[in-house]
Amino acid sequence: MSKTLADFVAASSWADVAAQSHEARRSILNFFATALGSARDPVVMAAMRTLSPFSGAATATVIGHSERMDALCASFLNAISANLLDFDDTHPDTIIHPAAPVAAPVLALAETRRMSGREVLTAFILGVDVECRIGSAVSPRHYARGWHITSTCGIFGAAAACAKLLGLPAEGIANAIGIAAGQSAGNVENLPSAAKNVSVGNAARNGLFAALLAQQGYDAAPRAIEGPLGWARTMGDELDLDRLRAGLGKSWEIAKNTYKPYPAGIVFHAVIDACLRLRERIAGRAGQIESVIVQGSALLLARGDRPVNNARDARVSIHHCVACGLLLGTAGVAEFAHETVVRRDIAQFRQRVRAELDSGMPDGAARVTLRLLSGEVLTETVISPRGSQAAPLSDNDIEEKLREGARTGRSDWDADRVIDAIWWLEAADDVANLLQSLRPPSAPRHTDSNP
Repeated sequence: MSKTLADFVAASSWADVAAQSHEARRSILNFFATALGSARDPVVMAAMRTLSPFSGAATATVIGHSERMDALCASFLNAISANLLDFDDTHPDTIIHPAAPVAAPVLALAETRRMSGREVLTAFILGVDVECRIGSAVSPRHYARGWHITSTCGIFGAAAACAKLLGLPAEGIANAIGIAAGQSAGNVENLPSAAKNVSVGNAARNGLFAALLAQQGYDAAPRAIEGPLGWARTMGDELDLDRLRAGLGKSWEIAKNTYKPYPAGIVFHAVIDACLRLRERIAGRAGQIESVIVQGSALLLARGDRPVNNARDARVSIHHCVACGLLLGTAGVAEFAHETVVRRDIAQFRQRVRAELDSGMPDGAARVTLRLLSGEVLTETVISPRGSQAAPLSDNDIEEKLREGARTGRSDWDADRVIDAIWWLEAADDVANLLQSLRPPSAPRHTDSNP
């Protein structure tokens, strides 16, 4: 399987992927939006402090900052920043968040090696295809078994994309993918903690590392993924090779990508949409809500029927999403922040919400029923929430998301300059110059004038 994917990546050129360029730029725009939104989050800042003493030559941009780090460290930091708020892109068939583990190392490597925008877009599109096809071949069992699929499959996309950027032949790309197979990790149990982001960051950094090792002649087992003791079976799955190969080089996984309007798990977006509709219908009577019932699939309940102890819990909570929609009337970054999550009125409101299984509801859908103190009962059902393939965000929506990310993330980057740069990425001769144009000058260090 590594050979099949490697042959495909090696043989593909800009002409093969150019039709996917617009969607790729939408995905990279969304990547910058989410990375800017959490660039100065304590988790990201702690990771920067940890890595800074060990960084090599400062050749790669850290999004939202003036400082640069080496490509491996920048890949890690930008991937965790883009993934931190649960606001990144989503591949519906697998629930992989494709951009964070692939865009981060591709941009860092391209900046370090001074490559063009077309080279970046070509590698990115191919990397997304690889990670999502491998994810499809083990879905849904892989995620259900507890593997965090963005991390475990994202590393394959990162390795393939970076190997493509490095100009490796098919054999070298296959080795990069095989080396990545030995570093794939990340578990769902860690999702409510910062440890989740470590595995996403590792997927980006170690995918780049795998490609660099392959460039230096490191080899890997030809069947490192599908062999009897390879990645797939070690993680408990038999590969569905038909799903992996179907339409290879003809249909593109990036074309399926979706973008979130809310910084919460994607399975909760229908809950939020339904509650926003109900809030309009009750016209200011939120204080008269007696109880709320949310019905959905087993996946919705498994991911979101949980107590809320912190902001991370809130982003994967049915109960908090209901509070955002009905009580607050909006569901942006601020509504999932610690200060909002711990408010007494919101915590009390969450207690009025009950989740129920409806096995007839598809994943990603929800039915919300509320009862008012008067006895009136109202129901809203959402099958295709805003941001889904059936109701996608527009280019303008994603641009506004980036502007909001720059504001809420307290970044001094110029949002409109970033937006223009990404839309013109295809024409950039040197990604290093493009990224340099986005970074504000570093603040001058204070020096003591006394002798």
